[in-house]
Amino acid sequence: MSIGGGALVSDDQTIGVYDARAEDYARMVDTVSDPALDRLIAETPKGGHVLDLGCGPGTAAAIMSKAGLAVTAVDASAEMVRLASAIPGITVRQERFDELTGTDTYDAIWASFSLLHAPRADFPGHLAAMKRALKPGGRLYLGMKLGNGEKTDTLGRFYSYYGEDELTELLTQAGFAVQDTRTFTVKGLAGSPEPCIAVAADG
Repeated sequence: MSIGGGALVSDDQTIGVYDARAEDYARMVDTVSDPALDRLIAETPKGGHVLDLGCGPGTAAAIMSKAGLAVTAVDASAEMVRLASAIPGITVRQERFDELTGTDTYDAIWASFSLLHAPRADFPGHLAAMKRALKPGGRLYLGMKLGNGEKTDTLGRFYSYYGEDELTELLTQAGFAVQDTRTFTVKGLAGSPEPCIAVAADG
């Protein structure tokens, strides 16, 4: 499982699920290791500024901060923000996808299982905002679920699904250069294993 997975969508029902289950989610990801996160830390300059987009309880943000990175962590769930704010050394804000601003601000963006809560129609705009926010040559690490269309899961969370080729095309159209992809299976908060993809792309 990848570390992350908070909510930054405008869907209040999805955010409400994360507010209600924040403690459960924090326990679920507490012991998770993620090769993509290890790679981000290795490839980001020491002291580099990373945006954790959809930080959840702050598990990944804490690991990045301990590794010497400057971390800004954002999530739309007030309870996730409360948990993340207890972690020393990181900057935490309650914020949604469409509130992402900044130009040439971050050395890397960690978006692990968060953008999958954005409607498909809004996804290209969010990619464009991340491209602007990254410094030239900055790296985007993106975790999504594989599939087609949009649906609500058994917990009431909204999801958008993409195929690997479709996701690569959308990233390319936004100005990213996809470096590699990795597919795997995740058993998340809803309890059902689902196929997922991790993408590393240069901005």
